Amino acid sequence: MATKKTKATPAVGGETFTSLQISTKNADAMEMERKLNLLYKLQQTDSKIDSIHMLRGELPLEVQDLEDEVAGLKTKQASIQKEIKEIEQFISDKKHEMEECRATIKKYEQQRNNVRNNREFESISKEIEFQQLESQLAEKRANEGTKNLVTKKEELALVGEELKGRQADLEARKEELENIDKETQKEVETLEQESKTYQEQIDPRMLAAYQKVRGNVRNKMAVVTVVRGACGGCFNKIPPQRQLDIDESRKIVVCEYCGRILVSSKFQDEESQPVEETKTVKKAAKKK
Repeated sequence: MATKKTKATPAVGGETFTSLQISTKNADAMEMERKLNLLYKLQQTDSKIDSIHMLRGELPLEVQDLEDEVAGLKTKQASIQKEIKEIEQFISDKKHEMEECRATIKKYEQQRNNVRNNREFESISKEIEFQQLESQLAEKRANEGTKNLVTKKEELALVGEELKGRQADLEARKEELENIDKETQKEVETLEQESKTYQEQIDPRMLAAYQKVRGNVRNKMAVVTVVRGACGGCFNKIPPQRQLDIDESRKIVVCEYCGRILVSSKFQDEESQPVEETKTVKKAAKKK
């Protein structure tokens, strides 16, 4: 006898397994078992994808941190290089001032040798003295600039060494991440396509609830089986009557402690059953 298909209900933003538990009380038993089985298979497929992503560990974050650090060091390096150019220009300007002062002093000394009175002599002498002070000040500033230049060049060298080391670390981490991605790319693509196929067969409201719970729990396990009389997610004990409801797969049963949906362990047994054994069972069923 053909199973009557239930009309899919539009997804609700705040959907939870608890609300679905209430709204699907009178759902067809066989249809409900099919839905729960699909949901369990989706969880297993997504968990496999999660485990592959876990192989990457902290590598993506390490790569991001190293990229940020390299970018910061490059910015610092460029800033120091700019400062060095400015200091070099400053020293050059001060040396030019010193040369101008010396040329002016030489000019005034020649004029002083040809003065006609004491007043002109004193005036030119003051100018010479002023230019000497200006030259000394320019020389002092140039020397300070030279010392600062040495310090900045040492700092630039240190930043350069640090940048070189970080770039080497970044390349190594990137290569490691790329190797992992290459090794798992085909498997991930296959599993993602499998996950998509299951999602297309699941009621939108149920799928919305599944994705919401997955996003809220630490291990991303929204659908679990009963393990030794306890929830496979939070490990809190489940009353015998609820365990019976779970085994029958006639309705949605939600863990009252963690909000995960609880499904029959027979789904797990079916998945772990060897392929050859499954074929034998199917052939036997056909003969009957």
